[in-house]
Amino acid sequence: MRLFRLIIFSCYYLLLIGQFAYAESANTVRVGDIITIILPGEESLNTTFQVDKQGQVTLPEIGPLTVAGKTEQQMVTIITMSLKTVMQDLNHLRVFISKRQLIINIQGYVNQPGEYIIADTDSVQLALYAAGGLRPGAQLNRLQLRRGDTITTFNYKSFLDSGDLSKLPTLQSLDTLFIPASAMIGNIEQEFDTAKLAQAGDAADDKNAVKVFGEVHDPGTFSYKEDATIVHVLMRAGGVTRYATVEQIRVISNNEPRTFNLKKYLDSGDETLLPKLYPGSTIFIPKQQEEIKFGANIVYVMGEVASPGAYEGKKGATFMGILANAGGPTRFAESRQIRIIKSHGEVINFDLSGYTEGTNYQAPPLIESGDAIFVPEKTDMNEKSWLKIAPHRAVRVFGEVEDPGRIEWSDEMSFLDLLAHVGGPTVRADTANIEVVTPDANGKNLVYTFSLDTFMLEGRPESSLPIIRAGATIRIRDLPLDPTDNKSQWVRQTSDSSIYIFGQVNSGGRYRFTNNLHFLDILAAADGPTIDADLHNIRVTHRNQKYSKVSKLDLALYFETGDESLLPIVKTGDSIYIPEKKRIWIDETNETTIRMLGAVHKPGRYRFHDSMTILDILAKAGGTTDNAYPEKISVINNSRHQGQARTFDLIKFSRTGDYKMLPVLRAGDTVYVPTKDESILANVRLGIQDIFQVLATLALIGSL
Repeated sequence: MRLFRLIIFSCYYLLLIGQFAYAESANTVRVGDIITIILPGEESLNTTFQVDKQGQVTLPEIGPLTVAGKTEQQMVTIITMSLKTVMQDLNHLRVFISKRQLIINIQGYVNQPGEYIIADTDSVQLALYAAGGLRPGAQLNRLQLRRGDTITTFNYKSFLDSGDLSKLPTLQSLDTLFIPASAMIGNIEQEFDTAKLAQAGDAADDKNAVKVFGEVHDPGTFSYKEDATIVHVLMRAGGVTRYATVEQIRVISNNEPRTFNLKKYLDSGDETLLPKLYPGSTIFIPKQQEEIKFGANIVYVMGEVASPGAYEGKKGATFMGILANAGGPTRFAESRQIRIIKSHGEVINFDLSGYTEGTNYQAPPLIESGDAIFVPEKTDMNEKSWLKIAPHRAVRVFGEVEDPGRIEWSDEMSFLDLLAHVGGPTVRADTANIEVVTPDANGKNLVYTFSLDTFMLEGRPESSLPIIRAGATIRIRDLPLDPTDNKSQWVRQTSDSSIYIFGQVNSGGRYRFTNNLHFLDILAAADGPTIDADLHNIRVTHRNQKYSKVSKLDLALYFETGDESLLPIVKTGDSIYIPEKKRIWIDETNETTIRMLGAVHKPGRYRFHDSMTILDILAKAGGTTDNAYPEKISVINNSRHQGQARTFDLIKFSRTGDYKMLPVLRAGDTVYVPTKDESILANVRLGIQDIFQVLATLALIGSL
């Protein structure tokens, strides 16, 4: 019993030692492994390093360090101590094995011998696959594994037969796999391909063999058989290819050359056409491109067709049939000028487009053997030929569109379809006045103008689109240039589609206008009013009515209130005048101004409205002068029946700020600011001065 316990304890101890040894081996750095170093801030170290065949890793600034055979912890210690000699902060350093790999040298009978890096879990089979696989003739039961001075031989075929992985040795780094050649292979290597051998023919005697080459699938030499025909030999050669000229097969038999027409034989079945074959005969099948077709039944099609060339004609073949067989005319073909060149030299012109449209009643010409059909190319490749579309099927569109021209019309199309087909209007197109001339059912032309802008903005139904028929003409005018840029362009704009703006604007003149636009639109088009513009007295003359009408606009009041009802409704033909602030005084009526007189800096006539006070008028006049007498400012009210005069004490008002003291002003009144010489104190002083002068004169006379 004691002995039994000792045996169990020994087995358990050995198992622990084995597990420890395996764990230590699994944690050991090996040749071929990938080591990863992470150190923030050091780009040269933040990468991977491979353990080379010497068991070393080469680090920047450190050089090679031997790490193979060390545990991962020992490797970390070695690398950390080495980096401390050149770096200080290594608190965030991480070093670990990121990938296990093996370096295996594969030699012998493989497709690509050499040194390969494989995963540590890969088997011998995967290593051989990395080398391109085994070559034919490899000796599978004698593969060798060389590890140092030890050579282990194993049976690879036994593994392939059973799939037992235990029959394959475990690979380690720096192992060498050697695959020997089979002893059945001779000293001189020669590639053996059964397919090529079969394609080379079956002849054993080259002197008597029948040689077949050219456009056949399997050219070669074939044994001569007395009863075999040329058809049998061609079948043994795999038959002719799609490029073979079967009408011109060359046969040299018994030293006599001959041409054989295989197609004619297959069409007729006449065995007398088959050439007699002899030992040593030669058969050549040429390519189609290498011959020039000619003969009694050949018709030539040239020019702008899909497949030009020589075609074999048959009895009953028509012009349309031959042209269709050639693929028909291309898009570059001038189909109205097709020429048929007869074999005897006559040239016949034919209009194919007119014939298909029914306008050309000439029947297609008869085509005979030896004739040639020539389809010429258009003169201008960048332009469509207008002759391709008959006038009674076309609609003409010109003016400001992206692609003007003649467009083929169909009744299921609408005006918008036509406009989209020509690329739509350009940015300078006058889409509010599109001119349409279209024929009616009686052949008479109807002329009207269509506004695309109104159609799009109001979302009108398609029934409101203009009626277009084949033969119609559509013109889209361009918007005139700015008159300030080119004075010669303004005449292209009619008066009934213009509006005029004068006076104090930055760009006055005639402008294109529609009734859907606003007063502010035309003001913005004229670059707005100038700094000298009188925004309170804008005049709009309405010229499109039976009677004269002038509207007055206070634009400044509109900007203050935002009341849209203040803006006048302008139509095409109207004129807008913006006056200047500093106008000549005779331009201002008495009923709209106030006269400012006396001791002010800028006496004169000033425009006035009911929101202003006497303080505003004094401010506009520059204020009173130093010689003014502001205590007795006179305000003379203009009245229809009689005038009224009041005084205003500006000094007293400035002290109290009582707005009730301000006199009421109306347009047409007069404000007079007296001078100090007109005050009562000044008059008393002058009177006393006169008395003293008289007394002084009397005293002088008495003394005499």
